[in-house]
Amino acid sequence: MRRRLWPLAALTLLSLLPSLAAAAAGAAATPGIPALAVQNNAGGQTYTLTIQLLALMTAITMLPAALLMMTAFTRIVIVLAILRQAIGVGQAPPNQVVIGLALFLTLFVMAPTIDRIHVEAVTPYMAGTIDTTVALQRGVEPLKSFMLGQTRESDIATFVRISGGAGFDKPEDVPLTLLAPAFVTSELKTAFQIGFLLFIPFVIIDLVVASVLMSMGMMMLSPVLISLPFKLMLFVLVDGWALVMGSLASSFYR
Repeated sequence: MRRRLWPLAALTLLSLLPSLAAAAAGAAATPGIPALAVQNNAGGQTYTLTIQLLALMTAITMLPAALLMMTAFTRIVIVLAILRQAIGVGQAPPNQVVIGLALFLTLFVMAPTIDRIHVEAVTPYMAGTIDTTVALQRGVEPLKSFMLGQTRESDIATFVRISGGAGFDKPEDVPLTLLAPAFVTSELKTAFQIGFLLFIPFVIIDLVVASVLMSMGMMMLSPVLISLPFKLMLFVLVDGWALVMGSLASSFYR
């Protein structure tokens, strides 16, 4: 897992290098915000925090969310949450297990993209054959290619219209700032479409059980209590977890 995450982490560090350099260069010339005051017998000294460094630290806190929203994680975790709700098992599996499954399946789906980033950007940069700007451009290209393959053209057109743009000649010209929200919107739609299909067989079981109980005059008995074992049995008999995980992974390679 560490080996798979290394290219993404390296790409993140590459993207931060220009900001770090700018923050270091402007630290002496830019007035800072007083952050810490130290008093001793010889006097006192005040340490300040520059605006650039404060902005950089704020951006770093947003990086995990940005990486999760720009990968396959969004679709996978939503589908798994809907599946748990459709079965009606409450908190089984718990949230930690659902997120863990989503993370490892995300690494599986993103493995080709991560390998491309490692080969085309990280390795040449570490060898010193390319500079930071070229490495960042090469590292972003595989990620953009993955996102473009999963994003609907209608979603891209929506955000182009909102931004007041005139469109682009080819998909590769779409900037990442516009592609990211379009990708998330498209992933949400796809996840709910898959979730709807997952809900159908379990809803049918609930309807059949409720109709049988109604015809037997057992209206005081909760249909959910009776249908839950049947839904679990059906899910296990059809090897549901393998089907769901396999279908989710294959949905990214259509």
